[in-house]
Amino acid sequence: MNVDIRLTVNGEAVAESVEPRTTLVDFLRETLGLTGSHVGCEHGVCGACTVRLDDTIVRGCLTLAAQCDGARVETIEGMSDSGTIADLQEAFRRRNALQCGFCTPAMLLAAQELLSRGGVPSRDTIREYLAGNYCRCTGYQAIVDAVESVAQERAENLRATKG
Repeated sequence: MNVDIRLTVNGEAVAESVEPRTTLVDFLRETLGLTGSHVGCEHGVCGACTVRLDDTIVRGCLTLAAQCDGARVETIEGMSDSGTIADLQEAFRRRNALQCGFCTPAMLLAAQELLSRGGVPSRDTIREYLAGNYCRCTGYQAIVDAVESVAQERAENLRATKG
């Protein structure tokens, strides 16, 4: 028996009927065609399925779509379309912090969540915050470089607008 859910995805109201066992990442990919979040390990370990649920990043493979009734979900598509992460995307490109791209959406969402706290986190803090996202291509150094550079740029821009 299906469950009716209503939620907001990337700012748009969605009403669907889903099987109770449908994961959020499968719902987003298969029902809504939002394929930026990937299915990797299906155990919540690799981070490829990361999305934002009511302003907090979660593993889409461990979250059931039915649990999201009444919630707000943001995917990499929504964050990208809104321009919220444009500076992070550019820094990833500029620093070659993406290669195959499989982990990139989750890395960007996690980095944005960290940077939304303000300030310039240490490289160790950046590494620790991104540790839940596996990358098999880059060795992480370029990703940390990109996140650090955006943190510094955002801090400089904030100082310039205040002073």
